[in-house]
Amino acid sequence: MEAPAAAHNPAEPAQDGVGVQITVNSPEQMQELGRRLAKLLRAGDLVMLNGELGAGKTTLSRGLGEGLGVRGAVTSPTFVIARVHPSLGDGPPLVHVDAYRLGGGLDEMEDLDLDVSLSDSVIVVEWGEGKVEELTDDRLHVVIHRAVGDTTDEVRHVTVMGLGQRWAAADLTVLAA
Repeated sequence: MEAPAAAHNPAEPAQDGVGVQITVNSPEQMQELGRRLAKLLRAGDLVMLNGELGAGKTTLSRGLGEGLGVRGAVTSPTFVIARVHPSLGDGPPLVHVDAYRLGGGLDEMEDLDLDVSLSDSVIVVEWGEGKVEELTDDRLHVVIHRAVGDTTDEVRHVTVMGLGQRWAAADLTVLAA
């Protein structure tokens, strides 16, 4: 993996924060990126994953689950909306949410009790943009860009942006190692 030169993309969060861009060349590298990202996470962290269908959001989440040492295979929660993966050790559980089929705003997300789970868990929300930002000012936005159309190209450009005081001094460049 390599960290390409930073470039502004209008699809990325416009808020001030610390960030890094990473090029991922395979699903295995995406999963490894998730394992590395897990080392930076702690209970109370919110991670928002955005990208096209098939971009690698669930693959990254699978790596997060492995890195956090949680029980159960992390798979797409599309049809159940949310899955809780308890920790197998002393780390936080992973709450994995797929907000694709949900409308907008936090109102629809209230039934999931994410605000209750947030302090004790790492919450990862696929398709969360515009839906869960009100949970906390401190969050990670992960945007996965991929070539669209009829392509077998597995290259992804991943932007990880930390927002809020929690991430102000974070060294996200370790993700590009």
